[in-house]
Amino acid sequence: MLGAIEAGGTKFVCAVGDHLGHIADRIEISTTVPGETMKEVLAFFQKYSIDAIGIGSFGPIDINQESPSYGFITSTPKTAWKDFPFVQTVKEAFGVPIGFNTDVNAAALGEATLGAARGFDSCLYITVGTGIGAGAVVQGNLLQGLSHPEMGHILVRRHSEDSYKGTCPYHGDCLEGLAAGPALEERWGDKGFQLAERSEVWELEGYYLAQALMQYILILSPKKIILGGGVMKQKQVFPSIYKHMSDLVNGYVSLPELSEYIVSPGLGNDAGITGSLLLADQALGRELEGKR
Repeated sequence: MLGAIEAGGTKFVCAVGDHLGHIADRIEISTTVPGETMKEVLAFFQKYSIDAIGIGSFGPIDINQESPSYGFITSTPKTAWKDFPFVQTVKEAFGVPIGFNTDVNAAALGEATLGAARGFDSCLYITVGTGIGAGAVVQGNLLQGLSHPEMGHILVRRHSEDSYKGTCPYHGDCLEGLAAGPALEERWGDKGFQLAERSEVWELEGYYLAQALMQYILILSPKKIILGGGVMKQKQVFPSIYKHMSDLVNGYVSLPELSEYIVSPGLGNDAGITGSLLLADQALGRELEGKR
């Protein structure tokens, strides 16, 4: 049996299941401080015989296995979790192989294997919620280099009628600072779901997200783009993205029909936890291969 942890900024989702994404049991735990949250996480898995655990975590995290801080949550604005040894804590408790990556890379893996990008060897998964993050699969592998992608912090052109300063504590008006859930709420005075009928909200949101997607397309050329997270549950933003995307690309590159190319998650809310099960399966496979 495989274990999975989707560690988010507001909640942890823990599950047990198999490499096909079938979930036998799951639990949701509030993200508070490590001592409290991890106590509940470990207690959940102690009820099962686990062969490996996959962790898809909010970041930034250290995924370089040669690094002294591999397996740590690093410079997160969630100060209680800064420098938390995530992999080491789980490994010490269970002694099983651990797969470790970002929550969005896990979701990208889930969507590429079992979701909306199934059958493609590349895709991009972007979450727009409390923050903005993205994970990518390129030629069948998760994209990572010096570290994992941090695509939510790219710079975008400010709309001529938008004077909002931005919420990002590091960059102010980067993409996350202008288009994540907290920016919506602070700029407009309500949460996204309360702004559903205000077309100007989603026109502006689409303007910023389309700029980001164009940059990702020109650099990575993904075969499918999946947009998830709480903000993207407001489906009225998609037509705005398509409109601005067409204007920005302006015929420079040939793209598929945008409504079929830029889509919602095929796995719904389970993209991240499913991908974390797959991270566990990969970790188990590496361990078994190493013993041959």
